[in-house]
Amino acid sequence: MVKLAELSVFFPAYNEEANIAKTVQDALAILPEVASKYEIIIVDDGSTDKTGEIAKELARENEFVKVIHHSPNQGYGASLKSGFYNSQYPWIAFTDSDGQFDFSEISKFIEKSQEAEVIVGYRLDRKDSYLRKLFGWGWTKLANLLLGINVRDVDCGFKLIRKEVIEKIPPLESVRGGMISPELLAKARKAGFKIAQVGVHHYPRKVGQQSGANFKVILNSFVDLLRLWEKIK
Repeated sequence: MVKLAELSVFFPAYNEEANIAKTVQDALAILPEVASKYEIIIVDDGSTDKTGEIAKELARENEFVKVIHHSPNQGYGASLKSGFYNSQYPWIAFTDSDGQFDFSEISKFIEKSQEAEVIVGYRLDRKDSYLRKLFGWGWTKLANLLLGINVRDVDCGFKLIRKEVIEKIPPLESVRGGMISPELLAKARKAGFKIAQVGVHHYPRKVGQQSGANFKVILNSFVDLLRLWEKIK
């Protein structure tokens, strides 16, 4: 198994009081096997439940955990930017904090770290509603067509990225959840970084509410995608 010298991991979290502790504890159990030095950052995006309190307690109990609090809620894109720009180590991984991914599969990403600077997951048998899967398929197709990023699952919330990518590409601007990944991948490819892909298992959400985009948000995301295409083409 390939082992990284140093790895930052962050978890964006909004109202995940039922999931965040297990997500972090599962990661802490795996990280010594895949990295010699590591940190975990919880990005509490203005949660209105006990996510922030639980995150603070996790950080108090473990020296490898720290917390960033947003107030008020700023959105998934802003959470990812906070995670990227506050990570200290040469490799940065993130995954959602809702328990739909198995963090132990980070080893698949690390295996690809010698051939690419950006490793993106794609969901095997995605466990979401039919409408979510249909929208995700269409969004990926459109992003690939306009931006030339050529990935199987553009908004999969499990990625491993060399910090150098974040430092060298133009600053990320997106705040919408659906836009941040296309922007990151398009800017990375334009800057000449290599992108690799790995399949990861996806599990049903057991606890908590999945945040969904309404029609207005979806429409605005398409407008933002066209603007991004215009900017970087």
